[in-house]
Amino acid sequence: MDPGDSNPARPGPGTVLCPLDELADFGTRGFRFRVERSLFAGFVIRRGDGVTGYVDSCPHNGFPLSVLPDRYLTREHDFIMCSVHGALFSLDDGLCAAGPCYGESLQPWPVAVVDGQIVTA
Repeated sequence: MDPGDSNPARPGPGTVLCPLDELADFGTRGFRFRVERSLFAGFVIRRGDGVTGYVDSCPHNGFPLSVLPDRYLTREHDFIMCSVHGALFSLDDGLCAAGPCYGESLQPWPVAVVDGQIVTA
């Protein structure tokens, strides 16, 4: 899986992901897009009326962050957590605060809210 901008499965700007009101505050949702043999995986986090998106790939080993559907945050909703090895990432910038990838960051996935819909930016 190529998580970067060169991935042909990465959805283009303006792709509607879901209505904002389908996610509770601090709710998360993962998305998968496939084009032939290429796969893009990303997830969004709702915080108030805004959203933040990241590529669903741990910088430590490239594995998806969540083994359970749409479960990306700690119970306290204060960090994104890699369920494979427990690394903790900032919700604001994806920087790893604890774990084997300390100091590395998740790759941002630009998303926005447009007319009540979460879309790729």
